[in-house]
Amino acid sequence: MKLFAALLLAALPCAALAQQATPVPQIISKNGRHALIVDGAPFTILGGQVNNSSNYPEPLKTAWEVLDRVHANTVEVPIAWQQVEPVEGRFDLSFLQALLDQARAHDKRVILLWFGTWKNTSFAYTPDWVKLDNARFPRMKTRQGKDHGVLSAHGAATLAADTRAFVKVMEYLRDHDRQNTVILVQPENETGSYRSPRDYAPAANALFAKPIPAALAKATGKRGSWSEAFGAQADRAFNTWYVASYVEAIAAAGKAIKPLPMYVNAALAGPSNVPDPDGVASGGPQQDVLDIWKAAAPHIDFAAPDIYDRASENVVQYLDKYNRPDNALMVPEIGNAREFHRYAYAALGRGAIGYAPFGLDASGYSNYPLGARDLAAADLDRLTLPYAAIGSIMRDWARIAFERPTWGAAKPDDGTAQSTTLGGWKITASWGEWQFGMKDWTWLKSEPAPWGKEPVGGVAVAQLSADEFLVVGDHVRLNFGPADGSPTGLVVRVEEGTFRDGKWVMSRVWNGDQTDYGINLIDRPQVLKVTMGRYR
Repeated sequence: MKLFAALLLAALPCAALAQQATPVPQIISKNGRHALIVDGAPFTILGGQVNNSSNYPEPLKTAWEVLDRVHANTVEVPIAWQQVEPVEGRFDLSFLQALLDQARAHDKRVILLWFGTWKNTSFAYTPDWVKLDNARFPRMKTRQGKDHGVLSAHGAATLAADTRAFVKVMEYLRDHDRQNTVILVQPENETGSYRSPRDYAPAANALFAKPIPAALAKATGKRGSWSEAFGAQADRAFNTWYVASYVEAIAAAGKAIKPLPMYVNAALAGPSNVPDPDGVASGGPQQDVLDIWKAAAPHIDFAAPDIYDRASENVVQYLDKYNRPDNALMVPEIGNAREFHRYAYAALGRGAIGYAPFGLDASGYSNYPLGARDLAAADLDRLTLPYAAIGSIMRDWARIAFERPTWGAAKPDDGTAQSTTLGGWKITASWGEWQFGMKDWTWLKSEPAPWGKEPVGGVAVAQLSADEFLVVGDHVRLNFGPADGSPTGLVVRVEEGTFRDGKWVMSRVWNGDQTDYGINLIDRPQVLKVTMGRYR
């Protein structure tokens, strides 16, 4: 009988074998850390998002060479309501199958982006029959009673139609993606509205006049009317609650079909200022309204920042504010210009489950000045280094980051050294150094390191034990020392290597010139294990 079963299995076509079921991905959390579980084990997303309208088979083909070049393991791709249901009630999932086929052929996982009621607050990716029927699918009303270019979160027919189409997508994944090529789903994209903080239609005004919902009051400790509870941010808080509730209904319906992890992304407000309700994407999951989203949308696994701010101080603030015990950190969009790629280390060193610059295809589109003017080799090479290093130990890094303390730093705009303390050891990252010697030497002159003035350099460190650390980075000098300043602490051993079957395997020991002037990682995707100790 066993022989017959083996022969039968061997006779199955490859496509049938590829459809063997694997465990559905999930987000797990413990002790304030988070992990994305794929195929039953922690997974680090080293991703890239294609351009908005590369969601057709031919332009999608231009992405794979770019993704392969940077060692990405995951692609983020939109699927639009307008292509799924071009005629009401008639569904076309052919692009989804093309996406699955191409991704599998190129050994990539997929994060599926649902462009429905909202795509960067617009309804541009809804079907024509939605766009042209303002009575059935109403736009928001401004304070002056005029139509606003955003669909209302209070449109019951809009929600019902959007949900129906999204469910069709999830049904297709359930039936045609049993091996879970798709590992995450983003229902809607950059929700909210600019220039009008909420819907001022009569039905919305009636809701605004009522006390805040009991669930929100319980979650926030606030009471009374929207104005009493949220003051100058009342309109925005109101819109946030109802937009989040709308997305919650869609996510819940989709998860009832196939319970893939789902997340929302934010068009950001400033990292530290109180947002102008008329200026921000009101209703989106910005960092200061995450508690409202958590209360309104329990089926959303996490909220994530879309980062196009070029100021290093602001980027770090965004990472820290989305890195919460109740919110897994992920960067699903960030600029693709070279100065952004150093933040892969800062994100992954904070335990992020993933990172994905925008616009990683060769379709010919550029979102400059948000990103690069074009995808020149210099831009892509800066992403290749962190992706190649982390990618070589991707599963092990994800496992260790879930279990152990980690730290990450990117070279700040002013070039100042960055430091942290892990256990009893202080770790300092400095920038713009050659591998040999010291900047302040006068007896041996040298030219400044050419990368010293460039916005490149970063490091991610994981604490393996009290005295052992895993290190990846580029264009950085690391110095380890006793946190208490004791003279007896020292670097005992620096090993270059990798993991095999979860165990560290050393390929060589760094010593002499390689460690006399700190630990210098420059232009190669190397993985190090540093062992510290104290002599007696």
